[in-house]
Amino acid sequence: MKTTILFLSFIFALSSCSATPNSETVLKDNKNEKRPSEVEVNTVAYFASGCFWCVEAVFESVIGVGDVVSGYSGGKASDAKYELVSAGRTNHAEAVAVYYDSTKIDYPTLLKVFFGSHDPTTLNQQGPDRGKQYRSSIFYRNPKEKSLAEKYIQELLKNGVFSKITTEIVPLTSFYPAEDYHQNYERNNPNNSYVKAVSIPRLNSFKKKYPELLK
Repeated sequence: MKTTILFLSFIFALSSCSATPNSETVLKDNKNEKRPSEVEVNTVAYFASGCFWCVEAVFESVIGVGDVVSGYSGGKASDAKYELVSAGRTNHAEAVAVYYDSTKIDYPTLLKVFFGSHDPTTLNQQGPDRGKQYRSSIFYRNPKEKSLAEKYIQELLKNGVFSKITTEIVPLTSFYPAEDYHQNYERNNPNNSYVKAVSIPRLNSFKKKYPELLK
């Protein structure tokens, strides 16, 4: 019985983006939040594509990207905390704010990183993580970003890269930086079971496909 319980506990640990013990429109202050370097970046983009530990690590590996902040976006609740978002109680998605230097990387290339580092065909699911908090989303800040995202998706479908795409393209209304322990999670917790089984393989897969984009 003890062996069975331990095995099930291990499987559960691998099955979700979780850890042991808050936009341009709304960016909640958090004394511990990771702040972008003003020297390295001059604009920001917002995406969601599953566990933010994984997404943060992917974007941070790309040339022209400065800081990447894990957080929550897309919900209607006036605040977002991990225990509420992970339980699906706020309708927020685990998202990232990608601060980048537009003289070194442009928005279409960020879209390339986004679609090249996750499966946009699975609705409300990414790898072992299931629920609307893990949906694929592009949170646009202006009509230009919206148009570029729509055009990119049309090209992917036209070229047969994907037979369908479930990614939602929605306006950014708010972004709440996640708790401090979520920031740089993959880098700071390389021995975490989820990181070893899911995050690192996802990052390595992206690096293998797009070596020309890496720092």
